Amino acid sequence: RGIRMSATFKDIGVSTEGHVGIVEIQRPPHNFFDNSLINQIADAFEAFDRDMNIRSYVLCAQGKSFCAGADFANRPQTGAAESGKHLYKEATRLFRSKKPSVAAVQGAAIGGGLGLAIMPDFRVASPEARFAANFTRLGFHPGFSLTFTLPRLIGQQRANLMFYTGRRIGGEEAFAWGMADVLVPLADVRKAAIALAAEIAEGAPLAVQSTRETMRRGFADGAEIATERELTEQDWTRKTEDFKEGIKSYAEKRPGNWKGR
Repeated sequence: RGIRMSATFKDIGVSTEGHVGIVEIQRPPHNFFDNSLINQIADAFEAFDRDMNIRSYVLCAQGKSFCAGADFANRPQTGAAESGKHLYKEATRLFRSKKPSVAAVQGAAIGGGLGLAIMPDFRVASPEARFAANFTRLGFHPGFSLTFTLPRLIGQQRANLMFYTGRRIGGEEAFAWGMADVLVPLADVRKAAIALAAEIAEGAPLAVQSTRETMRRGFADGAEIATERELTEQDWTRKTEDFKEGIKSYAEKRPGNWKGR
């Protein structure tokens, strides 16, 4: 069934292993996202929610990075537009999924890609994984509900540190901070994520789902409210000279020459 389902998707593969549904992002090496990709992942999650045989799911990716965010370097204008309203509306569908999910983060999860990695209930990472909210380095405001989800996961102070500096946090530090729940060698990331999802699937499905609903009460609503605020701030910060400079300096791997306008 999983193989047949995947035929309808352009950028993801969908399969099943026992009671675990697996969504694989297939845009290697860096798996840059756009509206279409988030839409496909949300469609797959919703299909899993309707499938009584599936009790948990795994989000994984081909290639070097888990998801390096929007491709601003090659498509600065579309990247900016597509990180906007429609994309984050699709993202709120992900937060409303009904079953527990595990992200297999083998490499970089950057910017909106960090938002995508933080969205599932759990994360399995390797020491090679890199987590960064690099928005201010690009000259604009964080998005993908991260201003809501990240502080809940690692605490307000560490979230502030990540947002204000844009620094990259390695897999071991991410594990120590609670951003990753399991740390394994790079070759074992996907296997360990599927194993965790399978362990969750050993519980009675209705009991697991109702427990998750209680534990995440108001979570999707909170994420959606945060998104509205983020979009307002992104809208004007994207029109600044500093945003253009941010995209350019980031692509050129140098500090931004900021003008404050």
